[in-house]
Amino acid sequence: MLPVTSRLPGVGTTIFTVMSQLALEYRAVNTGQGFPDFEPPRELCERVSYHLGAKHNQYAPMAGVMPLREAIAAKVMRLYGRATSPDTEITVMSGGTDALTSSILALLHPGEEAILLDPAYDSYQPIVDLAGGRAMRVPLARPGFGIDWERLAAALGPRTRLLMLNSPHNPTGACLSPADLDRLAALLRPTGAFVIADEVYEHMVFDGVPHASVNGHAELAARSVVVSSFGKTYHATGWKVGYAIAPPTLTAEVRKVHQYVTFATASVLQYAIADFMTAHPEWEAQLPGFYATKRNRLVELLRPSRFTLVPAESTYFQLVDYSAISALPDTEFSMDLIRKHGVVTIPVSPFCANPPVNERLVRLCFAKEDATLEEAARRLAGV
Repeated sequence: MLPVTSRLPGVGTTIFTVMSQLALEYRAVNTGQGFPDFEPPRELCERVSYHLGAKHNQYAPMAGVMPLREAIAAKVMRLYGRATSPDTEITVMSGGTDALTSSILALLHPGEEAILLDPAYDSYQPIVDLAGGRAMRVPLARPGFGIDWERLAAALGPRTRLLMLNSPHNPTGACLSPADLDRLAALLRPTGAFVIADEVYEHMVFDGVPHASVNGHAELAARSVVVSSFGKTYHATGWKVGYAIAPPTLTAEVRKVHQYVTFATASVLQYAIADFMTAHPEWEAQLPGFYATKRNRLVELLRPSRFTLVPAESTYFQLVDYSAISALPDTEFSMDLIRKHGVVTIPVSPFCANPPVNERLVRLCFAKEDATLEEAARRLAGV
């Protein structure tokens, strides 16, 4: 057999795949991987059936079907006050991962640097590596996981080409404020760095706080690709439909890569989502309350346990601190939870290049039916 030289020699199976496989093996309650165990809106599913019958079964345009791009433009104007061209600034893609991959490969050249704020979602580093770039890992400030501005300023240099910005933040549930965006814009102003803003949880910000989107910040938007996900918004992660918004010059480069990665996304899903967005512009407005109720339920259920936590500001993830329970590193502790207690969590250390030695955090997903949350909490109470 011919030898193979790996393009990603340090990459194995993701922690999400490992934990989900163990969930099946041990018949554990899966509060690990970030997907709902409830269904998308019934009307949205009905529109998929409708468009199957309407013969929308061939390739969509590479940039996405026009009704969906127009619906996205209307949403971005309504929520963030940004006028975007469906022709030249909006691209529908096969989930957030496609958008992130196409954007990084388009904008980052070999030898250039991309700043990743740790904990960073696990797909960022491998894509940077594939692009031939160098990832500069900058830890977020503990305990609140805000930007460490001194460290970020120190990391910026003449070879900095990208800053990966994730807000609302996975895995911590932290989110940036308008003041943070202003400060970031001032910091980047003298540089040639682009921003890729991963905002796939944009509609899950709680307690009456509006999402501070790069889409709503004109100076940052002019140098950014903003990535969003219908899978997260409509409880349909398996559909893998997302989109990227960027100024025309950036969009043109991102599309050059996208057309050779996935080319186009399922036509029937695009038409169905466009119909639902147009008919129900209120959907995004009710989503924070829907998920805040689930967060509050999980927090209440865990109160009698030995875990400690601060309620998440956003996303559908909740970090819990187990330092009162065990001194095990987080991955070992997560494995123990599955094998001994039948509950799946996600350790935080795989999101970090150099995790803090004494940090004892795991991530729970509360995008689950109440019965799932109750059973998970019942089992965790015995830890």
